[in-house]
Amino acid sequence: MQNFLHHQLLNNTIQSYLIVSSIILIAVVFKKYISKYFAGLIFRMLARFRKNTHKKEFFDLVVQPLSVFLVLIVSFIALDRLNFPELLDFTVFKTSFKTIIDSISNGILIAIFIWLCLRLIDFIAVVIKEESDLSKEVNENQLLVFFKDFFKAILVLIGILLILQFSFHKHIGNLLTSLSLVGAAVALATKESLENLIASLIIFFDKPFSTGETVKVHNFTGTIEKIGLRSTRIRTESKTYITVPNKQMVDSILDNISQRTQRRVDIKLNLDVHTSTQEIKSLIKAIQVSLSNESVIENSLVYLNDTGKNAHIITIEYYTSPEQSIEAFIALKEKINFLIIDAMNELKISLAENKGETQANNL
Repeated sequence: MQNFLHHQLLNNTIQSYLIVSSIILIAVVFKKYISKYFAGLIFRMLARFRKNTHKKEFFDLVVQPLSVFLVLIVSFIALDRLNFPELLDFTVFKTSFKTIIDSISNGILIAIFIWLCLRLIDFIAVVIKEESDLSKEVNENQLLVFFKDFFKAILVLIGILLILQFSFHKHIGNLLTSLSLVGAAVALATKESLENLIASLIIFFDKPFSTGETVKVHNFTGTIEKIGLRSTRIRTESKTYITVPNKQMVDSILDNISQRTQRRVDIKLNLDVHTSTQEIKSLIKAIQVSLSNESVIENSLVYLNDTGKNAHIITIEYYTSPEQSIEAFIALKEKINFLIIDAMNELKISLAENKGETQANNL
């Protein structure tokens, strides 16, 4: 039996083959448990930064590439203990077969490691998406896809460079220099697109507006329907669909109407110059009573704003909740206007000549 175990086969004993095979077999049999153990270690490290991390999703994404990586590591280490057979010591295109095997092994290990890192990025994206769903920030989900694909592309590029370095023994320093020059040329050629991309990142982090909110920009008022990487799409009040570059959305003065705390109505009454002081006071009192009787009006102001040879000007300001529907808001304005007209008719107050129209600004 001893003679059989010490029998030489391809420059290695049978005993050596049995030991290496046993180690690889143990790694294959117990790969599930070993990978779960190491996945648990990684998970506990991540849980320190975020307590509500979902363990099941993490294991579903990480265990498979981690088990393959660990089995390959153990297998390559075990096989490295064997002597390379002289029978296979030949060259292919001036490259030894042993070097080719080593290069392929290095490439496989790097590829599996990059696969594992890609799965980690997928898990981080799942966690961030869950948080954005809770905060109801739709634009975060839109940009999350971009960031996930962007970092994946960077990882794949790093993997390719590592394979060139360790498998093909190419010095990547010159290649990185070439890539930086190409990148600078592309950046100059796509300057405007890069500015819009950077603006989209500012929108993502600063959050001046979100999808579904109503904004006013460049004299257009509408609802944000989509925030892209280059531009923002807005459905205007006229139901048209406009596209605004993200750089202009960031650089311009933008009024986020959805973020207002109150909706304001501003009315100016130009009364006839012959209206008496008592009539003006009575009109102001009547308007104040009418406004106070409306529960949806949160606060209001009625006062004599100015007087002159042409008219006495009364300013009326009242504020309602921004959550009030536009239909209800219009109905309230109409009701208040009728009450003002009734009060003026009851007191027999006339508007100033040549300024008979009521000036109203709805903010």
